[in-house]
Amino acid sequence: MSGRLDGKTAIITGGGSGQGKAAVEIFAREGARVIIAERAEESGKETEQAMLKKDYDVLFVQTDVSNEESVKELVEKMMEKYARIDILFNNAGIGGSCQSRVRFGDVVGTPLKDWNEATAINLNGTFLCCKHVLPVMRKQRSGSVINNSSMGGLVGESGADSCTASNGGIIALTRVMAKDNAQYNIRVNCICPGSIETPMIAPALKADPKLRENLAARVPLRRLGSPEEVANAALFFASEESSYITGAILPVDGGWYAV
Repeated sequence: MSGRLDGKTAIITGGGSGQGKAAVEIFAREGARVIIAERAEESGKETEQAMLKKDYDVLFVQTDVSNEESVKELVEKMMEKYARIDILFNNAGIGGSCQSRVRFGDVVGTPLKDWNEATAINLNGTFLCCKHVLPVMRKQRSGSVINNSSMGGLVGESGADSCTASNGGIIALTRVMAKDNAQYNIRVNCICPGSIETPMIAPALKADPKLRENLAARVPLRRLGSPEEVANAALFFASEESSYITGAILPVDGGWYAV
């Protein structure tokens, strides 16, 4: 099947690498016109150029989802170029593998500034993008919002309490937004990836040769997931194939949550 997003426009945050980059390519291949919202200029431009070489209709907009003015500018540029927003994939976020940027630990061992940083990107970023995209979708009386949380929002994973809390908040926010926006024909769903092999965790995998094996051991499918597998779940929620689904929380975790 192809053309599942023909005529649709999409914003994908964190679209410069990993799950976001995979979603940019898959959405564009399925016919969507895509804004690549990415904080890192280099990876954002690289992804944009790679997609343009394939004749996909994309535009990179440097965006910090934790900054409201940056998010406002993103939405303004989206409307200037495409005049509508059909899909918002809130993919940008940080997790326990981002130790070089944020210090993670349990509640006692987490500095307030690091707690605030995780919350600003994961939960506040989702809030801000929805705050400024939903008015457009409400006026259109249509839209699909896909939030990217984590298995850490569903289970008690020790060692990164700030991420667990912020991702749990995304799940709760998904449910209430689904309820509030159904009257506008806007669907809001959430993906909870498990252990996915992205550039974000590459340094940790390189530093610990046994990490891959240890992560895979707790997954019934006995392997890490790929960014494309997460992006395909987002594609399902973005497409009309999920037209009667809203408020859903979907683990993409190789069976981890089942056990």
